[in-house]
Amino acid sequence: MKKTIFTSLLMCLFVFTNVFAQDTTTDNSEFSKWQVRLRGIVVTPNESATIQTIGGDVNISSAFVPELDFTYFFTENWAAELILATTNHDVKAVNTSAGNINLGDVWLLPPTLTFQYHFTGGKLKPYLGAGINYTIFYGVNNGPVADSVDYSNSVGFAFQAGLDYALGEKWFLNVDLKQIYIQTDAVINATTALGATVGADVDINPLVIGFGFGMKF
Repeated sequence: MKKTIFTSLLMCLFVFTNVFAQDTTTDNSEFSKWQVRLRGIVVTPNESATIQTIGGDVNISSAFVPELDFTYFFTENWAAELILATTNHDVKAVNTSAGNINLGDVWLLPPTLTFQYHFTGGKLKPYLGAGINYTIFYGVNNGPVADSVDYSNSVGFAFQAGLDYALGEKWFLNVDLKQIYIQTDAVINATTALGATVGADVDINPLVIGFGFGMKF
């Protein structure tokens, strides 16, 4: 799976590089090459899980956090954006043969790189993007049942759509929507309470809705 994702990313990079080169030869207009945005985001998982031995599913809480991103414009239309945020989520195994199990909480750090096309003209400027994320799981709280919970880090795709609304030469408002694909292999050591170690294949796949402001420079 990871090899497929990296191969796809390399192909995207090759295509975008060629397009950037073509656009650069024809677009000599002046434009701000850098943008920085600060957003408030709601991260809502679209979770599901395959849990060994005890069956059931997973429930993962939503989170509201700040997000910082930096955008570099290769041309007036084409850009790359690095998105930075970290979220904390409560985790439960639900409808298992052992009932609902509180698995504590975990922090996710999913730095995400997207390549974007920005539509120009007027104060309202929509954009579309696609890219890749690498999600790091850290700060695990095992909860009252498990002796330990381990999560594997994840590589996945990300898709994006948004709008910038110019307030002047430098400042603008932003609305942004992202679908991020995150999958982890979790291992729950619950030998004390359940007499077993349980593995689970968990899809998190959050929808991320953001609103904020930005500055060009």
